[in-house]
Amino acid sequence: MTPETVVRLLAEPDRLRVLGAVALGAVTPDAVVAASGLGAKAALVALRRLREQELLVEEGDVLRVDYDRLRGLARGTSSAATGAGGAGGFRPFLRGDRLVSLPAHQGRRRDVLCHVAERCFTAGVDYPEKTVDEQLRAWCDGGEVDHVTVRRYLIDLRILSRADGVYRLGPEPAGEPGPAERHVRAMGLS
Repeated sequence: MTPETVVRLLAEPDRLRVLGAVALGAVTPDAVVAASGLGAKAALVALRRLREQELLVEEGDVLRVDYDRLRGLARGTSSAATGAGGAGGFRPFLRGDRLVSLPAHQGRRRDVLCHVAERCFTAGVDYPEKTVDEQLRAWCDGGEVDHVTVRRYLIDLRILSRADGVYRLGPEPAGEPGPAERHVRAMGLS
């Protein structure tokens, strides 16, 4: 999720009212309906969407705003706008949470792809190829580059690791190495 995604999410008045209700102390769905002044259906739809995007979390039977997630997104705002290395930033390559194109310069390409990967995947979590494809397809929709190319670059640049169809953020192997990887290692090629 990007800061732009949060803004689009909260641009819908019902969602903003529900988030505000929880921030002000409504900790159950019934309390959210009462505090937001919305009808039950509208409040519950907004509540579900905010939970899906993990701005609201449930701890037991209690709802709360995930302030850590919001702070993390706020810290990412300036780096997302300017890029890791400055020099024009990511703006020519990203539009919100869409990858429009990839830089020709490998260093900038790596920075842009790191940005995308950090927003799609969580460190230490294994992802099946189908999930990786779904996440990357969402970023590539409407852009010049396809998700398969992005996935290949992520592997080649060691931003994602892959083993036996399982992907993980970072260069460490995900799961046990497969037969091909064991063969390559035995030959001393990795």
